[in-house]
Amino acid sequence: MDKQVINVGARVAGAPYSHAVKVGNFVFAAGQIGVDPETGKLVSGGIKAETRRTLQNQAAVLKAGGSSLDRVLSTTVYLVDMASDYAGMNEVYKEFFPKDPPARATVEVKALALGARVEIQLVAVI
Repeated sequence: MDKQVINVGARVAGAPYSHAVKVGNFVFAAGQIGVDPETGKLVSGGIKAETRRTLQNQAAVLKAGGSSLDRVLSTTVYLVDMASDYAGMNEVYKEFFPKDPPARATVEVKALALGARVEIQLVAVI
């Protein structure tokens, strides 16, 4: 297997992972949270701001891997509070995937790194 590791911007300190791995015509992106790449801190402003920054971070990862958000095949969205945050996340998610959205699973989790409310993992084609 011929793989290329892709890393761009800030990562959660001390965590052993790559932002993405490119294999063949696919980019397998690790989960991203709403960390501002310039400050390394989680953005403020609630679920909408976090979702927007998360997807902007994923767009940068995909660009580095030779792909883009319009080539995403599937996503997994992790939410800390489905009841409170699902609608807000969905509103922003639609901005990034307005037509023919990718396949998606949305899962409620107990906690995420840095106290994030949302994390999004994805797979895209090049």
